[in-house]
Amino acid sequence: MFYKPLLIPLLALVFLTFLVWVYMYVTRVREIKRKSIDPQSLDTRVHSQALLTDSAAQADNLKNLFELPVLFYVAVLLTLVLMIQDQLLVQLVWGYVALRYVHSLVHCTYNRVMHRFIAYAASCLVLMLIWARLAAYVLMH
Repeated sequence: MFYKPLLIPLLALVFLTFLVWVYMYVTRVREIKRKSIDPQSLDTRVHSQALLTDSAAQADNLKNLFELPVLFYVAVLLTLVLMIQDQLLVQLVWGYVALRYVHSLVHCTYNRVMHRFIAYAASCLVLMLIWARLAAYVLMH
């Protein structure tokens, strides 16, 4: 099937997003119970950020998964619509997904900023290469 080599990594990134979402909520519920926080006191983002410090990294990572990955989803869908696929593009797409998994793993566990930054910066570079490949294809055809 033509679409599988690009659709599977897209599904893998969607899976990561749901995985981080579940992990964040499990972590948050535990924190709320452990700190005896009244749920109503979390009525605004400011209050939530002030009170839910232990699960902040997981919440931030979930937000990150709705930022630049949007460009990844658009790029993959565009490749499917235009029927563009080559080995380089498939490798770049999988590379992006792998780096996002590394970024989320670091962010949601030990959260070492430089490790997280390296994974993030590398994933951004790969995403730019994906778009450069798409742009080159569109401009050449």
